[in-house]
Amino acid sequence: EVGEMRIGCPGFRPCLVVLQVKLNRCDSNLYISMKLKAAAEIGICANHIRLPKTATEEEVLRGILAVNEDSAVHGLIVQLPLDSIHRINIQRVTQCIAPEKDVDGLNSVNAGKLARGDLTGCFIPCTPSGCMELIAQTGVNIAGKNAVVIGRSKIVGAPMHDLLLWNHATVTTCHTMTPDLPAQVIKADILVACAGKAELVKGEWLKKGAVVIDCGINHIPDRSRPSGARVVGDVDFPSALTRAAFITPVPGGVGPMTVAMLMENTVKSAKKFLKAFQPGKWPIVYTKINRQHPQPSDGEISQSCAVKPISSLSSEVGLLSSEVEAYGKSRGKVQLDVLKRTEALPNGKYVVVTGITPTLMGEGKTTTALGLAQALGAHLNMNAFACLRQPTHCNTVNVTGKDILFLTGDSEAVSRASAVVVASLSPRMQLEAKQICKVTVWPLVFHKGGPRASSPLHLNRLKVSHSAATDRLNLLVASEIMAVLSLSSSLEDLQQRLSKIIVAQPQSREPVTVKDLGVAGMLNMILKDAIKPCLMQTVEGTPVFLHTNPLCDIAHGNSSILSDKIALKLVGPDGFVVTEAGWGADIGLEKFFNIKCRSSGLQPDVVVMVVTVRGLKMHGRVPSVSIFTNLQLLEVGCSHLRKQIENSRAYGLPVVLAVNTFSSDTGAELDMVCQQARLAGALDAVCCTHWSDGGAGAVALGMAVQSAAETPHSFNFLYSLEIPVQEKITVIAQKMYGAKDVVLSTKAMEKVTLFTGQGLGNLPVCIAKTPLSLSQDPEVMGIPRDFILSVEDILANAGAGFLCPLVHSVSLIGEEIPPTGDCILTSC
Repeated sequence: EVGEMRIGCPGFRPCLVVLQVKLNRCDSNLYISMKLKAAAEIGICANHIRLPKTATEEEVLRGILAVNEDSAVHGLIVQLPLDSIHRINIQRVTQCIAPEKDVDGLNSVNAGKLARGDLTGCFIPCTPSGCMELIAQTGVNIAGKNAVVIGRSKIVGAPMHDLLLWNHATVTTCHTMTPDLPAQVIKADILVACAGKAELVKGEWLKKGAVVIDCGINHIPDRSRPSGARVVGDVDFPSALTRAAFITPVPGGVGPMTVAMLMENTVKSAKKFLKAFQPGKWPIVYTKINRQHPQPSDGEISQSCAVKPISSLSSEVGLLSSEVEAYGKSRGKVQLDVLKRTEALPNGKYVVVTGITPTLMGEGKTTTALGLAQALGAHLNMNAFACLRQPTHCNTVNVTGKDILFLTGDSEAVSRASAVVVASLSPRMQLEAKQICKVTVWPLVFHKGGPRASSPLHLNRLKVSHSAATDRLNLLVASEIMAVLSLSSSLEDLQQRLSKIIVAQPQSREPVTVKDLGVAGMLNMILKDAIKPCLMQTVEGTPVFLHTNPLCDIAHGNSSILSDKIALKLVGPDGFVVTEAGWGADIGLEKFFNIKCRSSGLQPDVVVMVVTVRGLKMHGRVPSVSIFTNLQLLEVGCSHLRKQIENSRAYGLPVVLAVNTFSSDTGAELDMVCQQARLAGALDAVCCTHWSDGGAGAVALGMAVQSAAETPHSFNFLYSLEIPVQEKITVIAQKMYGAKDVVLSTKAMEKVTLFTGQGLGNLPVCIAKTPLSLSQDPEVMGIPRDFILSVEDILANAGAGFLCPLVHSVSLIGEEIPPTGDCILTSC
């Protein structure tokens, strides 16, 4: 059978693990050596795990869990007894063994099935199974016979009773409290002795012609032996030999048959694994959804769905139990150690979902990303993961299965970290505010004799000014910390990036950083759990990482690098990871490629462009064009679609259009959009109904993405980091937004000079502008022409690793606050 399995799956070998707490018991060591030798003879890979006698119960359980989660192991036996110097609960140990690998049949799942007569659906303990095989070899029909079992241990006696019973024998189990044992034994047509007492059963007790199976292993003194002892069974063999028709010797009877049954169970387990095994495929179970008419509310859909326990989901996608920290029943944090374990594995296919410039009602990028992941996984049988940003606000529930209520406290951790930074800087700000007040404000306070006294109105203005400056600093620091969290690739990288965050910029000195404040280590401690991606699932059971939520204007607006990296390893080379870029292709996708991909080193394979007919109609409302019909409106709006497809193709990747359809869309409108997309260079254009139909509504999109991922492509960035800062801004503005030119204010030019002198000139840029238009005017739809992009200021996000030019239309919290002393906050 082992040879047949190798023919069907070259290189495959059944694997057995024997776990033993190291001890000097000759019988245990003898049995283990017999098992290892037998396994090697028939081609089973056998590993012997020896734990020291100082091993604790928890160490034994951890060893069992590691074997449970090793897909290359098909059988596990724990060699009993566990003679540790510590007290170990044997019941807890046997319960820890995965039932599908419990080839010794000791787990309560297997024992329960045996007790209920489910002999084909469980692993039968090896010694009772061997006894049944020996009885079968005698030719004696068990049905209708009187059988007596001496002993009721969970390993031999109790399962032996069940086996004989379900083979239609009349069974009596005897034990220490059984009166007149000989009277019971004399009735037995079949006797199984497993009491563990040397030569307990005498020959005269036996019924003439009985079948005697002796499972006992006992040592009695024998001076004639070099060891001073010899092995005997529970039956007095010489006297029993004259009355029994068949009797097993000790040693050499039941022992070898037990080993043979162990090998049989291991092969059986390996065959069951191989039957369900698909190379590179997760053993994941998806949830089928039933469409309802009319469409239920998002909350009703979320509440009606059965959610898999996070332990089941994590196991299905290849995560070990030690790598997942459960947060309730349906979500959990994934340890970063998984990246080390999977380091040598190849990455899967990387898909980024973007869209046209969003309208006020949105285009559906998030629902498309989740629908695509569900289609690839539940409907196209591919390993598929979705990686999304956490929602900015506390609670979001929708049909795609995203149900978040504060998640795991990541945003709160970022807020705490920001508060620590601001609190560390505030004493200096207050001191300098007092000094500047004495020099410039206090002499202006009017007084008529007596002491000077500020008016309540004047004092209130000073308080408001300081409060606004603090609020602005808090916003910017929190934004950069979240961006740092999103762009970090390890805890070490996180601390290095946090240390570089600039919190103040003196006019005449080097910038003040978090490292200078001495709080980088504290921030790292606050964020040590927040850096771990949060694992959840859609309503169809597709795995999703929700991690970090950097802003889309003064930050890059993408989910974390770590969630993408872990997911790409878990899905395998043929799987897909679907992530989302915030806002439209001109902003979110540009930042995804030029900031996130530069930091991660990952190269996407496919861009999915999401569009709606109603969104394109809104972009078709251009004042200079007279519109008479919906199709004409749509035709004008398609010019915006062509521009965004051009933006997406600028990076050398295939683009697939996903039309997020509504019941109000007509066939002619959908055909026009798909046709215009193909003319603009999209590899394919597909209409999707995932909002109402779940993954089934995005199957065509999934197939198009699969095909696109196989097309040859060469990824490239939009600009080189070596070019000057102003030129980077110009490249983005002209190629992505369609601007005629870029104008930097005097203040912005000063910042360019300052940051270049500080060695920050080779960072990518993250332009903060309105997401509602390609231009800087949110009221201008479609494709703006001949506009000038005005950059008012530039922020240095040295920790996150980018410069942030602020376009004229972007404003931060509060009004412009004059610098205190010689210190200019990064928000100024």
